[in-house]
Amino acid sequence: MVLIACSVQSISADHLEPGPGIFLDENKVELVSYWTTESSTIQGSSYQVYLQTIIRNDDGQLINVTEVTRTGAFVRHEITDHIFNTLMGEKEIITIDNIKYEKVQYMFSPTLEQRWISMYPIFEEIPIKIKVEGLTKGNIFSVIKDHSIWKIHYCADFSNIGHVGLQCIPVFQVLVPNMTLEPSDVVTHQWTILRELDG
Repeated sequence: MVLIACSVQSISADHLEPGPGIFLDENKVELVSYWTTESSTIQGSSYQVYLQTIIRNDDGQLINVTEVTRTGAFVRHEITDHIFNTLMGEKEIITIDNIKYEKVQYMFSPTLEQRWISMYPIFEEIPIKIKVEGLTKGNIFSVIKDHSIWKIHYCADFSNIGHVGLQCIPVFQVLVPNMTLEPSDVVTHQWTILRELDG
């Protein structure tokens, strides 16, 4: 059982689109991909999400490098723009096929505890304390775990839009080929995210 305990202050999270907003139900958010929005009438910022995952053993020896270019998704909401604008680092303007994009690269190495509960926060209003009840650090270090999805979470209080308490929403997400990690393995993510510039 995983217990996430903290208290948070409310944030502004107004919907950009009519309808249910970012939450499909109490446990899921609506994620869209560039490849879906490219041919649809959905308006707003459009992102292309790419991920390179590097896995090394505890001796630093390279085990695997995986690059994913077609399964990235994002939440169509102003929170996504906020994270891209303020939390992901320096932007670069690039041109691909005569289209200008803002490009950001974000490096992240999830801890064993983050990998255990599949939560990878880029932002927490108040730091989340992860307490894995019934498991000791030794137990966690003895479990080999499969991973098929990596995310960047935004953790805040969304009660002002009908969701009680803390929610950690996956703002960016990538499906990856199933990979089995030893607890001592070190994973490094290099997220590359493009946002198309207007006009």
